[in-house]
Formats: sequence, C-alpha cells, structure tokens
Amino acid sequence: MKRVLSLLVFALFLNGCDDGDLIQEDINFEDVAAQKCTSNTIIYKVKDSEALIFDALGINFPAETSTQELEINSTNRVIYRFYNGTVTASTLCETIPPATPVVTDQWTATGGRIVINTTAIKTRNEAENSSKITGYNHNITFKNITFDKGNGTQVYETFTFGDYILNTTGLPFAFTKVLKQCSNSKQLYDKNSSEALILDIDPTLITNQATPINTPRSGLISDTKNKLTYRLFSGLLTDDYFCNTTFPSTPVVLEEWIAVAGVANISGRIEVTTTSFGNGFKHTVILKNVKMKKGNSDFLLGDNYIYGELLTTN
Repeated sequence: MKRVLSLLVFALFLNGCDDGDLIQEDINFEDVAAQKCTSNTIIYKVKDSEALIFDALGINFPAETSTQELEINSTNRVIYRFYNGTVTASTLCETIPPATPVVTDQWTATGGRIVINTTAIKTRNEAENSSKITGYNHNITFKNITFDKGNGTQVYETFTFGDYILNTTGLPFAFTKVLKQCSNSKQLYDKNSSEALILDIDPTLITNQATPINTPRSGLISDTKNKLTYRLFSGLLTDDYFCNTTFPSTPVVLEEWIAVAGVANISGRIEVTTTSFGNGFKHTVILKNVKMKKGNSDFLLGDNYIYGELLTTN
C-alpha cells in the first residue's frame, strides 16, 4: 500500500511540473546574446537548432533610463521554435525565409507580461572624471508567461530573455569655446550648427574687473540662477535663435539636458576668472563637477569643463 501511495505522489509531482513532453529546463538561452533583425522588429536568440523569438512590433525602446511593462499579445509575440537544422539570421529575418531548416515544433506564448528595464551604458574618462552615454541596455523579462505547446501548456513565473543593447551616437559637444552674451538678459551661450550650451549666468559673475590670482568669482548651478541647458537641434542653428524674449519654435529641439543643481564645495559650481585683454577683459568660465540630466539619464562633464571665453569692453 505504501508503495502504491508513493508512486501516486510521484506521478502527481511530475504532472504538476509540466503537462507537456518537454521540461522547463529545455528553454535555456541565458548565455546567448540577443540580436535584432534589420528588416523587421524581431529580437531573437539562437542556439543550434533552437530559436527564441520576441517580435517587439508594439514596443518602443527609449533612449532613456526607464521601466515599462506590457502585455504579451498578437502585437508583442513570444515564440520558441525547434528546427531540423542550424538556425541563422536569414532563417528568422528574411521576408521569404530559406527552405531549410524547417520548423519541427513551436511553442507560442498566449499570455503574460513583458518587463523592460532600460539603463544607460556609459564610457568614462578617468583622467577628466567625465562620462559619455554610448548606448542603452534593455533588460527583458517575461512574467507569468504561458506557452501553448500544442499538446499542453507550460507556465514560467519569471523567464529571463536577457539584454538587448542599442548603441547610440554620443552627443557631439563640438563647441567653439567662444562665448557670446545677450545684451539684455546677460545670458551666455556657445553654439555650432546643431547644438547649444546655454548658461543663464548670475550677472555679478561677469564683471569688467580682473580677479585676484587663484580667486575666481564663483556660484552654484540651480534652476533659478546659473541654469545650464544643453540642446541638440534637428535643423540649422544660428545666432537668431538666442537673445529673444522666448526661444523660437524652429529649429526643433531633439534633446534637452539640464544641469543638476550644485552642492556647495562638492558639485555644480561655476568659476569665472577675469583678466585684462587689450582694451577690454577676457572672462574664462569653468564648469566644475557638473552633471547633466534628462529624465532618469545623466552624464558628467568632468572635474573642470572649460565652457569658454567671453570678451567684453568697458
């Protein structure tokens, strides 16, 4: 009797683990890098004759640190396939796939949620203590995903798809270091044909009087005083954009980054050194330990970023 009862319990255990032919451990792509088709929205992982396919047609992968959660549905599909030969990119990405290999079995996700955690990938310049965003890592996890195997279903409470990396071109920051100042607002700016670095500087920091050696005028960055803004534009940027009551709507701003408020003796400080220059003065503006931020993403300008030089006359 005890032997019969033990066999019954064991049978129930097996049935509870999986009601199909393949066990849960068969889906394992943890050590495989995700790739994306260039001609469609499919992100995939392949391992010999197996393919894990995520068709992300209804998903936007943002260039910003964020978290999003979406339903698995007919737009955002997840499929696990078995083939009778080695799978390649052309197997999954071509509009008309090659005749071989042939799909021998397929599991289709019928429900669950997609969680995508996006974080910035940064390269760091240790000498300058600056950083630059070079891409975004999208970590993809499926929650409570149910696969229809044809002969049953299989559910995973948490199924890790892995990382999908999108490289990005860093912000140019190709500035001239020659500053200009608006006559009324006293706003400073440096520009090229597609980007601008704008400083709503405290006017008392720009004074036509030489500063003592190693004693620059200084102030902290904040939202109300010494506000620093970086803008990247989609069209040609000229001086006509600046020194107006309001900024014009064109060229269109593609990206805007705002400097984080400074902390005394730690970060976000502006230093201005003034020297006599010909019949006037030269004001050299340094940004110290400044962090630029957009949404939840940020990068560092460095310990001593030379904003530029402004020439004034008496």
